[in-house]
Amino acid sequence: MKRFFVLIFFSTWIMLCTAVTDSTQAVSTSDSTLVAEEASSELFEELEDEEGGGVHQMLKTKFIEGNVGFMSVVALALVVGLAFCIERIVYLTLSEINSKKLLSDIDAKLNASDVEGAKQLCRDTRGPVASICYQGLLRIHDHLDSIERSIASYGSVQAANLNKGCSWISLCITIAPSLGFLGTVVGMVMAFDNIRLAGDINASIVAEGMKVALITTVFGIIVALILQLFYSFILSKIEHLTSQMEESAITLLDAITCYKSKNNG
Repeated sequence: MKRFFVLIFFSTWIMLCTAVTDSTQAVSTSDSTLVAEEASSELFEELEDEEGGGVHQMLKTKFIEGNVGFMSVVALALVVGLAFCIERIVYLTLSEINSKKLLSDIDAKLNASDVEGAKQLCRDTRGPVASICYQGLLRIHDHLDSIERSIASYGSVQAANLNKGCSWISLCITIAPSLGFLGTVVGMVMAFDNIRLAGDINASIVAEGMKVALITTVFGIIVALILQLFYSFILSKIEHLTSQMEESAITLLDAITCYKSKNNG
């Protein structure tokens, strides 16, 4: 799983570096912000004439038009957030099993007094539900209260594993629009510097500066929205797995109680 996460991160990061390199090459031929903006606009018009535009081309152009430094940081937040989201989705998807069938098979094994067979069944099944059942079966000869405490303690550990990495996703969702707003403020300061250097309040200078400044905010909000959708989906899967774990723990305790009463009787 860690190798998968690293592969996703570096693949996305290479794509980001390629975009940033293109952006830097497009704006590095100018020494002033105004000339850089005009060069990026001309580049967009040429590319649009050659390739006919499109969503991908529009996003690339807006990335170039915005402040490359802040746009790169916002894009980095998107890359990191998506890497954690994909890793969590894969992990949670692999953790889902048919818990009712597993508990039914465990109950059948216990009715046949085959405790070792029930343990082996849990070992051969992936996911937190099977791990919790295995912990309960390990202490099947202990007092019922001790088994319940063991299941509850191990369930807390499994719940923590399900939420691992979610704090980083939440952090990316929080900082993406904040970085966008910061880029907007810096862009507005640069726009006013251009007005001061021009010595006149020209409507085109003001409008162009404001547009470039607001692009970072737009991208920051878009990044936060994309990550929020993935984050909500991840939380729903965690909630589903948690309810599965709680239901399976109750069912396992009932099965162990029946097994103990049967063998003690």
